[in-house]
Amino acid sequence: MGVAKLTDQNTIVPDSKYARVERERRYLLQDLPEGLTRADHHLQITDNYITGTRLRLRKVRDPKTNKWVVKFTQKFAADPENLSRTIITNTYLNATEAETLSIFEANEIRKNRYPFEFEGRRFSIDMFLGDLFGLVLAEVGFETDEEMHEFTEPPFAIAEVTNNELFSGGRLSELTFDDIRKEIAQSGLVRARPAPCQ
Repeated sequence: MGVAKLTDQNTIVPDSKYARVERERRYLLQDLPEGLTRADHHLQITDNYITGTRLRLRKVRDPKTNKWVVKFTQKFAADPENLSRTIITNTYLNATEAETLSIFEANEIRKNRYPFEFEGRRFSIDMFLGDLFGLVLAEVGFETDEEMHEFTEPPFAIAEVTNNELFSGGRLSELTFDDIRKEIAQSGLVRARPAPCQ
């Protein structure tokens, strides 16, 4: 009798009380929105995407307190055509557990995350560091699908990139800002906007 082997074809992901649906829309920004500066309070995030998986080790540091939160996360879109709706499961780790998991080969992203309120809605503004320095993205979350679909693009965004796989965390971890600029230029993602009336 052969040895039973796990494959992507014979492995299922059952519904889980530990997983939740995350509804988000994501936008490309030229820079931080007006009213927000680099000196404003932010969190420092380091994401390590474990190569070949849907798993991420996230370390979040508050520079004001030097306190850390470490999360081992699985995040994926149930429908690959709709990246606005993902299934996310988090496990919170202590320092020893985080160190144990750091042995896996991973691609790293570093960014500063700024909270930003606009028209009664809370955005997370991510200013990327390292190889992705120059990239600024905004994310906004929703409780329902209807709320998410009715939302209109904020004026500080230059393009919506929610369903553009290039701007997903796992993909970004393999790229540089130059790669992204070239892709934007080739795809025509950002169109010239008319100058404001004088």
